[in-house]
Parts: sequence; structure tokens; C-alpha cells
Amino acid sequence: MRKLKLQELNRLSTEAFKEAEKLPIAIVLDNIRSMHNVGSIFRTADAFRCENIYLCGITAQPPHRDITKTALGADRSVQWQYYKKTTDAITDLKSRGYHIIGVEQTSSSVQLQSLNVPQKPIALIFGNEIDGIDTEVLELCDAWVEIPQAGTKHSLNVSVAAGIVLWHFASPRLSAVL
Repeated sequence: MRKLKLQELNRLSTEAFKEAEKLPIAIVLDNIRSMHNVGSIFRTADAFRCENIYLCGITAQPPHRDITKTALGADRSVQWQYYKKTTDAITDLKSRGYHIIGVEQTSSSVQLQSLNVPQKPIALIFGNEIDGIDTEVLELCDAWVEIPQAGTKHSLNVSVAAGIVLWHFASPRLSAVL
């Protein structure tokens, strides 16, 4: 056993990534405060070859050194758009046939492992680090999902939650783009 060198990983160049087939998964960031969280989510979106990221409300936009620091270049490879209002981003995604899934603890949410992966394009909404997804945005969702937890805390860091949820939705589809 030996650790692989970067050139042995055969990763796509930024240009090749932009041209490559993407998974039909959009990520919506609803008022994310931390630029490090934004950068981390860009990096995860790149890893799973997600279609795009919608940055909404107070969510910071590239280029910014704090986003770039954690994104490690994914802020240049992953397509993104900014919307002042998250509801406008959701309306746009719905008009294009996306199934909207809010990642939030609600009275109607299901455990992540119990939600079947829809065969249509999906948009996953991740909310503010303190307040979660805005209620007005939650009302526009087609489904709500939460990550099961057994500890004393009631939530995970948003970038960690994004990684877990994206893995769940991307893993059955990855072989199609690899």
C-alpha cells in the first residue's frame, strides 16, 4: 500500500470539469453566513459533480479569499448564480422541473435514509447556520429531509450536513458520470 500522488488521481482540469456531464443536483444556500462554509460546499459540489449552486440572500459570492481558501479552486469549476431572494431561486428551479428538498428538521421531514432518491433533477436547500431554512422557503419545498442524530446537539455544521446529504443523493447516480 502506498499513498497516491496527485497526478495519479486522474482528476479533471477545471476546463474539462466545466464541459463534463453533471449530476442533476442543484444546491441552494439560503443565507449562509460563513464564507468558509460556502467554500467547503463548493468543494463538495465539485467532488460530486453537481450541476450548480444557487447563492441566496446574505450568502457570500466568489471571488472572495475566504471562499477560495476552503474551495481550493472549486469556486472556479462549479457553476453558480446569485439570487437576492431564495424564493426566486426556488421558483426558477420549480419552473425547470426540479424536485425541491429542504434539509431541515420539520414536522413533515423524513429521515435521510428513508427518502427515496427521485429520478428527476433535485435541488437541495441548506439554511442559515443559526436559523436554518426560512419558513417562506420551506413552504415551497416538495419534501423535507433530516439527518438522523443520536448525540446531544440538535444540528450539524451546514458544510458537514451538505456532504452527508449530497453523498446520499449523488452515490446512486455517480456511475453515470464517471
